Amino acid sequence: MSRRILVTGGGKGVGAAIVRSLAQAGYDVDFTYRASADAAQALAQELVDAHPGISVNGFALDLSDKDAIEAFCARIEGEGYYGFVHNAGQPYDALTAMMAQDKAEAAMQVNFWAFTRLAKALMRGMLRAREGRIVAIGSVAALQATAGNAAYAASKGALISYARTLAIETAKRGVSVNVIAPGFIDTDMMASYEAYRENMEKQIPAGRFARPEEVAGLAAFLMSEPAGYITGAVLPIDGGLTAMIGVHR
Repeated sequence: MSRRILVTGGGKGVGAAIVRSLAQAGYDVDFTYRASADAAQALAQELVDAHPGISVNGFALDLSDKDAIEAFCARIEGEGYYGFVHNAGQPYDALTAMMAQDKAEAAMQVNFWAFTRLAKALMRGMLRAREGRIVAIGSVAALQATAGNAAYAASKGALISYARTLAIETAKRGVSVNVIAPGFIDTDMMASYEAYRENMEKQIPAGRFARPEEVAGLAAFLMSEPAGYITGAVLPIDGGLTAMIGVHR
């Protein structure tokens, strides 16, 4: 029987790449999506056709809707998931002096509070089974300050602190909890930065943005048996960005 993993925000971009990597590794995958229904259904069908014997299902879920999350958690709580990848994220860029409180709180709800609620629903089954894998997609924005990124960075910083605490609380029960902290990834989310892309890439030691498949590959590895002793880790995948001092001669 295949192990089952839940991925949030799996309909497109990095999330879809994660769903693909997990399906290719032989896992059953359930994933949530907010607005990309056609893409989500096409992805699920494509992967089921390409990998006979596995199950891939997409579920519409708006992570900003607390009542919808509660209903979803009630449905999945006893389902016996082996893994959980919280990939869904909501950006919000504004200088702190100009920040809109409601937009900052919306980012915190999707990026952080949705993770805590879903993890709580799933971890009980993992603890009973004495095995499980939880991965949160964070951001290098939580590790290195960038002007205009306070709300988003704070939500990802909260995600890191929570995940590390969860890791030490669950380690003896065979559950690992880790955070992947990507830098700039070549997805639709970066479209608004297109005019600045060339200059941004010059400042990254690797000289380019990450490909979604590179983030997905790390997520899939963290679900695997050889990754069982990795827990409480924050793993940048940023082309060397956070290793570098930001002031150039």
